[in-house]
Amino acid sequence: MTLPELTLRPVRMADLDRVHSWGADPRSSRYQAWGPNSEAESRTYVSEAVAAWDADPQVRFPFCAVDSGLVVGMGELKIISRRFDRGEISYIVHPDLWGRGYASAIAAALVRYGFAEQRLYRIEGTCDPRNLASGAVLRKTGLRYEGRLRGTMKLRDGRRDSDLYAILATDDQPVTSA
Repeated sequence: MTLPELTLRPVRMADLDRVHSWGADPRSSRYQAWGPNSEAESRTYVSEAVAAWDADPQVRFPFCAVDSGLVVGMGELKIISRRFDRGEISYIVHPDLWGRGYASAIAAALVRYGFAEQRLYRIEGTCDPRNLASGAVLRKTGLRYEGRLRGTMKLRDGRRDSDLYAILATDDQPVTSA
C-alpha cells in the first residue's frame, strides 16, 4: 500500500478556511467533544494553534498536513510530561478525504517527530471505542491497545469511554513509508 506524500508544517492563520471546512462538518466531530464549529470557534482554535508555537515552554505542536499544496488535515503532538518524556498524538482529516491513508501518514509522522525531535519515551493516542477507523490508524502506526478508560468525555450523546493506545521508544517501529 502506498501512503500519501505529506508535508507537516506549523498551522498558519491562512489555514482558517480549510480548517473550518472540516470543523463545521458534523462528520468530523461525531466522536469529539467539540463541534460542529462556528466560524468564530474555528478562528479561535486556529489562533490558539498558531500561538502554541511561540509558547515557552512549548507543550503543543500543531501541524497542518499538506498534500500537493492542499491542506488535507491536521495533526498535533501534545507533551503530557517533560519529566517522564510522555506525549499524546491526535489527528483529523477532512471527511471528503477519508480512506486515503492520510490519517495513518499524519499519525506516523507525529510519532517519528515525538521520538526523534522531542526525545519522548512514550507516545499515547486515544479514541472513542465506536470510532473503529481511528483505532485502526493507531494500531497501524504501531501503538498498542492498552485498555479502556471509562467516562473520559462528555459528548452530545452522553458520556463516552476512550480506548488508550501507546508506543514506547523501545518498541519495534512499524515499517511504513509514512
